[in-house]
Amino acid sequence: MCGIVGYVGKQKAVSILLEGLKRLEYRGYDSAGVCVLQGGKLDVAKKAGRVANLVKEAATHRLNGTTGIGHTRWATHGGVTDANAHPHVSSDGKFALIHNGVIENYAQMKRFLLEKGYTFQSETDTEVLCNLIAYHYAKEPAGNHGTNRFLESVRKALGHVEGTYGIAVLCVDYPSELVAARKASPLILGVGDEEYIVASDASALVSRTQNVVYLKDGEIVHLTPKTFSITTLDQADVSPVVDRITWSVTDADKGDFAHFMEKEIFEQPVALENTMRGRFSEDGSTANFGGLNVTAAEFRQIDRFLFCACGTAWHACLVTEHLIERFARIPVEVDYASEFRYRNAPLHSNTLFFVISQSGETIDTLAALREAKRKGYKALAINNVVGSSLAREADGGIYQHVGPEIGVASTKAFTSQIMVGAMVALYLARMRDMSFSDGVEYVNALKGAPALVRQALAQAPKIREIAKRYAKYHDMLFLGRLSLFPLALEGALKLKEISYIHAEGYPAAEMKHGPIALISDKCPSVFFAPAGDIFPKIVSSMQEIKARKGPIIAIVTEGADLPPGLADEVITIPHCHEAVLPMVAAIPVQLLSYYIAVERGCDVDKPRNLAKSVTVE
Repeated sequence: MCGIVGYVGKQKAVSILLEGLKRLEYRGYDSAGVCVLQGGKLDVAKKAGRVANLVKEAATHRLNGTTGIGHTRWATHGGVTDANAHPHVSSDGKFALIHNGVIENYAQMKRFLLEKGYTFQSETDTEVLCNLIAYHYAKEPAGNHGTNRFLESVRKALGHVEGTYGIAVLCVDYPSELVAARKASPLILGVGDEEYIVASDASALVSRTQNVVYLKDGEIVHLTPKTFSITTLDQADVSPVVDRITWSVTDADKGDFAHFMEKEIFEQPVALENTMRGRFSEDGSTANFGGLNVTAAEFRQIDRFLFCACGTAWHACLVTEHLIERFARIPVEVDYASEFRYRNAPLHSNTLFFVISQSGETIDTLAALREAKRKGYKALAINNVVGSSLAREADGGIYQHVGPEIGVASTKAFTSQIMVGAMVALYLARMRDMSFSDGVEYVNALKGAPALVRQALAQAPKIREIAKRYAKYHDMLFLGRLSLFPLALEGALKLKEISYIHAEGYPAAEMKHGPIALISDKCPSVFFAPAGDIFPKIVSSMQEIKARKGPIIAIVTEGADLPPGLADEVITIPHCHEAVLPMVAAIPVQLLSYYIAVERGCDVDKPRNLAKSVTVE
């Protein structure tokens, strides 16, 4: 959550900071601010609301300095006000600080600082840390042992912090320097031509440079216009590894689409192709993965898999559970990452963990990964962001390769996660009981998925018209069975996220075990009704809804013969292999949610209260 941008160089900082903040808007925030160091003082502009409000506020200041920091805040401590917006300035006026994360012991530190005479202008935990740095700076003798007084004051203050942080700090006595540090909150250093940018997300710096250093937990970076150095909290030197971002700023532009979410929905055929590229065996009968760091013999010894994730990624795990158990016949458990490390579940000795996160920075998923490794289990990651915390800390994993996903409501990353899950299921199944010919059929089905998704996307005009008729409702149910039950959960989540309509997802057969009490002409139901063995059962559930005057939107596959008049709306998708069906079935509910949100005038890419990368518990 939140967004950080810091700049040290030879250009005016404010334009670079504001551009970076605009590119971080998708992460979710409710206020924004910048601070530029100039003329021996810290000049701060900050406003509640969108970055556009900040741009107007910043225009009233003469911000000409070449060192600065900027931030978009997602409120944790204190309400959405100008005073609580970042950056925060210490009460002695010497330091400015921006911060992502949560300082859990801020109350104790605040009491201590109040006793020392420090004052506070906000309700935030961040201002406490800013004043704590000022306190240590005041105690630190100038020129002590040849160390940088600014850097050492930040280091000492962080030694007292319990919780999580990604920070960037300015000091008036060091007008061309910046100090940044991280613990469980992402921070990236962009290495330019006599300039450096520190940011919480690569999208904020990719327009200036594609050379980056991914900071690790417990590392502090000290920046000047010409040099940078990285050390740890206990003053050990770190040799930086400079990586290169493989995507450009144009990949994060909307192009001709109205919203990033719309663009990313229609990018899914290409995203799926990129996810599969180079990952099938030469004989076309199985999947290959280069970075799992688990041998085939080791996989043969695995008796159980445990998948952990949050939100949409958790739904992808549920689909993967179905596919692995269906085709590889290996038991799979799916857990919320936020619950896993607290419930102390008994675990089978031959269990392999998978964690899934688009950003690779989801704090609950990272915590689950660390808990699994702490208990001696090998943990693999499915992740879309190269160099993310999850990717670095996992024992191995699979990159999705779908490019930057900007819309808060995940679309192309979700179907890519399902694709990876389907390929893992194939890989395991071919190791066990699946025949060569069945493997070839499965591979061909996956290779055909992008074309089938394109066919589903062709239904967009029809789905837009349906959305216009259903945008007025305040409640909606999504119902599916087997591998499409997770799609019912995902459809309900998408509608809630971007249109603010209350929606729930259920297994279709569970309707009569309680939720049927909600059915009326004011509560539509969206049914997944693919042709197949359980189609008659789904039709029976639909008839129960119809008997109670509930409107029905049916998503059916070609060949599914619905009784005339049973569904009020019918959306037809291509007939699919079982492993591909969830990817194709995702398209109608994504489009339906998107068009309903547009019809209701919602801010689709930046839904209220939500963030793209959830980095607080």
